[in-house]
Amino acid sequence: MRGNAGAAREERGEFRRLVRYTAAGYAAGIGLAALLDHAGLPRSPLGQWLVRTLSGEGESVLEGTFAVRQRLRGASASMAEAYGWGKLAGMAAPWVIDWVSRRVGVDTYGVGGFYIPYFYALSDQIGANVSGFLFLRRETGTVRGALRRYLRNRVMLASLAVILLVPVGLLLARLAGFRPTTQLFTAFETIAANLCWVPPLVGWRAERRADLAGRRPGDTSD
Repeated sequence: MRGNAGAAREERGEFRRLVRYTAAGYAAGIGLAALLDHAGLPRSPLGQWLVRTLSGEGESVLEGTFAVRQRLRGASASMAEAYGWGKLAGMAAPWVIDWVSRRVGVDTYGVGGFYIPYFYALSDQIGANVSGFLFLRRETGTVRGALRRYLRNRVMLASLAVILLVPVGLLLARLAGFRPTTQLFTAFETIAANLCWVPPLVGWRAERRADLAGRRPGDTSD
């Protein structure tokens, strides 16, 4: 049976791994976009779906795999694991939103389609935020207690800020004339919106500060 010290060492690097997963998704999305543009498929709907999925959600597959691996290994429950489960659960929503939008005639390249890259980039982040709150609810036993912990948790607050601010930036970019008319533009727009690396980075930095201060690793609250 793993002792508390071993579990703490394992949890210490969780958020750092999540940041690395995001970089891998970015690289895969840009690489596929370049290949599709080179092949003469700059506006392929299927290509855009794949590029946006990798650029905006590639890390979710890896983070979800991380969460599954943690469960199979019998690791103690943690915020980072709950975060991974939430991101995996939120992956499918943008596929449906994209398909329905195209079916009803939304101009996916224009101002009216600004929300499509948003959901590819952040539907998993929304799922992660909800999952994180539920984790806190289980730990505290009450919604009120979970809310207090949520408002003191740097990771959850960073996640909420990303969810609320990114759609504003996407809308302003489209209003300024940006149109993702190539697969590379599609990848870059989705990557710019995919600030999912911010909350894990906040968590990682909090873990490092906790180590230096002698606090419990994984505690990302003030």
